[in-house]
Parts: sequence; structure tokens; C-alpha cells
Amino acid sequence: MTGWTADELDKIETADELEIASLRSDGTLGSTRTIWVVRVDDDLYVRSVNGRTSDWFRGTQRRHQGRIRAGGVEKDVTFVEADADLEARIDQAYRRKYRRYAKRIVDSTLTPRARSAALKLVPQE
Repeated sequence: MTGWTADELDKIETADELEIASLRSDGTLGSTRTIWVVRVDDDLYVRSVNGRTSDWFRGTQRRHQGRIRAGGVEKDVTFVEADADLEARIDQAYRRKYRRYAKRIVDSTLTPRARSAALKLVPQE
């Protein structure tokens, strides 16, 4: 696995939304979902506001691979559980990036349920 390029990070960070699809058991891509994405340093993170029982999140747990698209970047990724030590920094990134939205909407990404379903997006070669 390699890291994100500076250009990819900038484009995805600037994008309001990210499209995410996980690989099914048979190797095909599942349905695409539109979610929010944040950047912490040189890493990208997503959370499921509906927690670990969300359909799209459960899909990421089958093969831990999929594809994302945002800001003109399309990339195959590996889904890795986010480090719990980063919760506060990920919270801060959500608050900062999406502050123009209603507080209750942003707060839905900051609940214990959403935090339990945080994933780091790691680009594949």
C-alpha cells in the first residue's frame, strides 16, 4: 500500500462528499453511498452516523476493500479501523470542515455510535 499524494489529499479534502463502495464477496463493487470525509494530517477518515450496523459499513467489513470517488479522484482503498486515540482529532476535523451545516447534523458524526464506525481510507497501489 502507498500513501495519498498531496494532490489527491487536497482534492478529496476540498470535496464536500465522498462516494464509497465496498467489494462484495464475489469481488464486484457493491452499491455506492455518499458520505462525508475528513482529513487528519495525511490520512482520510469516514464515519457511519448509523454505527457499525449500517449497510455500507457492514459491507466494508467483508473484504476490507473498495473504491472511493471525491473531488475528481477515484481510488481503490483498503478500509482500516481508525485508531481510537484519534477520535478527538477526527471530531475536530468534522466540526471544522462541515461547520456551515446545522449543528445537529454535524453532531451526528460525533456520537459514540459514529465513532465506533470510523474507518481510515488507505489507498491501494
